This record gives sequence, C-alpha cells and structure tokens, in this order.
Amino acid sequence: MKENVNEIPKKICLKIKIERIKRSWSQEYLSDLSGISKNTIGEIERAKRFPSALTLAKLADAFGITVSELTDISKVEL
Repeated sequence: MKENVNEIPKKICLKIKIERIKRSWSQEYLSDLSGISKNTIGEIERAKRFPSALTLAKLADAFGITVSELTDISKVEL
C-alpha cells in the first residue's frame, strides 16, 4: 500500500517519541543530550513542529543512530 504523504511528518515525529521512550528517557534528558530545548522536543513529539535536518541529526546523534534509522517509519503506525 502506498504511504499517505500527509502522514509521513506525523510518523517521523512519533518515531522520535518511540525512540525516546524505548530508552526510558525523559524529554529533559533527551534535551540535555541533544542540545534541543525540552519545549521543542515536546512540540515535535506532539507533531506540532516538524524537525529540521539539523534537529534530526542532533536527535539521531543523541540516540546513537543514523538519521536514516531515525526517519525509517516503515514500522510506525498512527
């Protein structure tokens, strides 16, 4: 089935939240590791803001994964 283009940003935001929760990290801890404000992380996780390429890179680095792995939404369901 073809991916609904409008769902892609929401799925990427959800994937970021999944990666954080999988590690049992708080938003504050991820903020400290990534240098991204806790408020911004919260907005991203609620899909109120879509992360820039630089933000994705900082988050991926904090998680210890590649940007490609972070944006792999093939198994993410809304």
